[in-house]
Amino acid sequence: MMNQLKSGKSGPLKGIITVPGDKSISHRSLIMGALAIGKSKITGLLEGEDVLGTAEAMKALGADIYKDDQGFWYVHGVGIGGLCEPENPLNMGNSGTGVRLLMGLVATHPIKVTFTGDASLSSRPMKRVTIPLSKFGAKFDGADDGTLPITVTGAQMPLPIEYELPVASAQVKSAIMLAGLNTPGITTVIEKIPTRDHSERIFDYFGVPVEINGENIQVEGQAEITAKDMSIPADPSSASFFIVAALITEGSDITIKNVGINPARTGLFTTLIEMGGDITFENTRQECGEDVADIRVRYSNLKGIEVPHERAPSMIDEYPVLCVAAAHAQGTTVMRGIEELRVKESDRIAVMVKGLSSCGVEVTEHKDGMTVINSIPKGGMPIKTHLDHRIAMSFLVLGLISETSIIIDDCSVIETSFPGFAELMNSIGANICP
Repeated sequence: MMNQLKSGKSGPLKGIITVPGDKSISHRSLIMGALAIGKSKITGLLEGEDVLGTAEAMKALGADIYKDDQGFWYVHGVGIGGLCEPENPLNMGNSGTGVRLLMGLVATHPIKVTFTGDASLSSRPMKRVTIPLSKFGAKFDGADDGTLPITVTGAQMPLPIEYELPVASAQVKSAIMLAGLNTPGITTVIEKIPTRDHSERIFDYFGVPVEINGENIQVEGQAEITAKDMSIPADPSSASFFIVAALITEGSDITIKNVGINPARTGLFTTLIEMGGDITFENTRQECGEDVADIRVRYSNLKGIEVPHERAPSMIDEYPVLCVAAAHAQGTTVMRGIEELRVKESDRIAVMVKGLSSCGVEVTEHKDGMTVINSIPKGGMPIKTHLDHRIAMSFLVLGLISETSIIIDDCSVIETSFPGFAELMNSIGANICP
């Protein structure tokens, strides 16, 4: 259903808020709970469409998953090796994380599973996971270009592998690690460029034998794991929209509670601080193996910088909203080495460049990134989201400092990762309406 929203110039943003739970950890908590023996309780699960799709998929694979009246989620696991063959194809909607992780999970179980998705997901590359997973002995049937729908026939007698990641991808790494769970022996992933390590942390938290030796991540298969309660921190990617909104909206002062500050996810925070952002981390602590803090953000006069390309893996999802901060920053902001953005929910480089240009922001597209020059946004005709939630939210944030309102063509896609985004933004003083 189309859901057009417009965002207009607002006054200062003020308040203390909590954003939804971390999407990456939410997916993994459901999967690990389903593989454990016993009942796991999950607090703070992100209830976006992507994560709920993973919950439904794990139910179809045999786990018992439900939510109680107080908002807590429970997973009764089937144990490693205990997955059953689903009666129907698993529709993963728009979730690249969900489909790639679950392909890894089922690749070493002797079952047949068909994965489908929406138009956006069905255009995204899956060979990056099917190629390494086939080395375990799994078979994949689908289109020649490796896109969905794909039917996975899991290996009857999986063999452990050693695989060097050709691209920096936490999803591919995690898919291989999950495949290693039901494979006898040691499965090794070689990661030349570090990516987010939520899988390593949650494996360790659940008691899976996992060792990290330099670039090598080793998983010992067929261990028995027991249920654990999980408290999921707020998603730093979701927090990033509020952080940028406060930095660029004059007079703003907000605090976001309980945000995950895993070092593999804080590239945007580092970049914004280098640009002159007034961002402080308070009440830092660790919960369920993850680093957490409350983040206070105040309006700042930002300056443009050249973002180090090696930082990309720790902020790959945040480049669209960084473009919004860059439009506010004095001078020029250069973002290179981010080709990975072209194969996300949309071609985020091309879509951001076109959208920013239509709003009067001076921007140049490169094959591997973009350059944004300080500009006063003029507002614009409906921005096309291309079924990409981060594009929609980024332009809603840009509208807060635009001369005239920015209209977003379809904000229903925001439900995939951030239900209630516009309402929460308005609660601290934003001006977003139908």
